[in-house]
Amino acid sequence: MTETRALLSLRNVSKRFPGVLAVDRVSLDVYPGEVHALLGENGAGKTTLVSLLYGMYPPDEGDIFWKGRRVRIRSPQDAIKLGIGLVPQHPLLVRAHTVLENLALGLPSGFLFPTRGLAQRIRELTRQYAFRFDPNVRVWQLSEGEKQRVEIVRALLQGAELLVLDEPTSVLTPPEAAELFRVLRRMKEDGEAVIFISHKLDEVLEIADLISVLRKGRLVGSVRRGEATKEDLARMMVGRQVEFSRPRRGGRVGAPVLEVENVHAQGDQGQPALRGVSLQVRAGEILGIAGVAGNGQRELVEVVTGLRPPAAGKVRVLGRDPLSPRRPRIAHIPEDRRRQGVAGGLNLAENLILRDHARPPFARGLLMDRRAVYAFAGEQIERYGIEPPNPAAPARLLSGGNLQKLIIAREFHGDPPLIVAVHPTYGLDVGAAALVHELLSERSRAGAAVLLVSEDLDEVFALSDRIAVIHGGRLMGAGAAGELDRARVGLWMAGVEV
Repeated sequence: MTETRALLSLRNVSKRFPGVLAVDRVSLDVYPGEVHALLGENGAGKTTLVSLLYGMYPPDEGDIFWKGRRVRIRSPQDAIKLGIGLVPQHPLLVRAHTVLENLALGLPSGFLFPTRGLAQRIRELTRQYAFRFDPNVRVWQLSEGEKQRVEIVRALLQGAELLVLDEPTSVLTPPEAAELFRVLRRMKEDGEAVIFISHKLDEVLEIADLISVLRKGRLVGSVRRGEATKEDLARMMVGRQVEFSRPRRGGRVGAPVLEVENVHAQGDQGQPALRGVSLQVRAGEILGIAGVAGNGQRELVEVVTGLRPPAAGKVRVLGRDPLSPRRPRIAHIPEDRRRQGVAGGLNLAENLILRDHARPPFARGLLMDRRAVYAFAGEQIERYGIEPPNPAAPARLLSGGNLQKLIIAREFHGDPPLIVAVHPTYGLDVGAAALVHELLSERSRAGAAVLLVSEDLDEVFALSDRIAVIHGGRLMGAGAAGELDRARVGLWMAGVEV
């Protein structure tokens, strides 16, 4: 029996940017009929490697082979001609056009005159992979999972033999993720190859045949599924042991800290965004809000934190309106850490005192006490392990994980009674995510009420005492985390009442 020839091979591929060796002499092989997962911390080189494969950057050193032949991929068009397709994390589709019109884009015949028989080719692919969408429906009417399937069909129509999926489940409900995995298994049976990039180790261990781990631009190693545990992969990624389990607390839960009663709110375009939402979060408790993006989570967070007035209903934090000048302190870990969480033009020390800059010990009348500011900043940087450990460093230069540590250090100062954490580990590597989880759990054990908003069900189940699901601006259901199963939560996320 002859050995199957690699579809794609990298040999000692390197890529440098000013001051950074992003990919350092990486060699790996991708075979037909195989899902090859790519793991690594933020900045490990995954995105750069994919960019080299898809012709967005040329490699500085090394060779790329396609079906045994050395190739130069100078543009995405070159990649597509070879048979490499990219499905981005967020679908790049024209919302106002139909599925058929979007699929016609990029094909040789152009947009106005789709290839003859395109609709028939689409029907053949949808039958082959049991896709469910109407090619005449406009993209804005599709769910995130349906948009992703359109992207997959587009890549297959372009002749893709290797499909690169970048964080493919980050915006999917559990049923949609299960549907994606079914499609990937069918593609394997048909001989296509898949590069699967994900932060979710459980998913990688479920779907991948081979798992390659990058760290600081280098290939640490490749293992077959079944040869490594979740803990082994995390250790390969970060170079140390990572603790995943969070012991359940047995302590008492206190009185309500946050009370939301029959709240209605409008979105930015004037549309109803919250429709009669009621919930409570008590001291020492973590309430996880699960749901697919765009179902009212942002408006709920803004109403709770006082950034958006409700159209109707009441919100109280320790009995007071969050819009009141005498409101209790609320810690807010925002969804967009760079735009909402920090002032990029200020340094670390200045960002750490943003909430308290006008109060002693940081202010003496109208003047700032710089010695007190930098002493405080040094303490927080050491306590939370912020890198670089330089209070004068501009915040804009920090990585995502270190930005999140900076925000948490500032927001947790003063022991706020309520913490609102929105997607607190989105885009973070496994080590940084584990630290953020432990910090949230620690504050909860100390008596804070935590409202956790996340699209990551692993995170919601790992941290929460209770879970509520929001869909279409309404709470679909709620229950104790230990009594809910993922199937029910997934149906609630899809808007199905069970």
